[in-house]
Amino acid sequence: QVQLEESGGGLVQPGGSLKISCAASGFTFSRYAMTWYRQALGKEREIVATITSAGGTTNYADSVKDRFIISRDNAKNTAYLQMNSLKPEDTAVYYCNAVINDRYYWGEGTLVTVSS
Repeated sequence: QVQLEESGGGLVQPGGSLKISCAASGFTFSRYAMTWYRQALGKEREIVATITSAGGTTNYADSVKDRFIISRDNAKNTAYLQMNSLKPEDTAVYYCNAVINDRYYWGEGTLVTVSS
């Protein structure tokens, strides 16, 4: 079955960097776009970044543009989110997502806390 597992979250100081990962299994990873979402406490889940199946095209939310980089390694069935110049408002649970046959699949998320 489809499984997505996020990892790499943690506590980081403002201005710092962190790279989180999403390990995928149970489907042909290289055929599907991957998306990172985040959800802060008390707020709705929002899209952060998307990457196409071959990695040729990426899109970002305005709030993270020029700070975050989404990437993927299809040989390792893994997607990544490199987060730079982190701000307290980036604090959230980060989820990876795949849409397969019109069904949304989610991991359990990884918590990123930006605080001094």
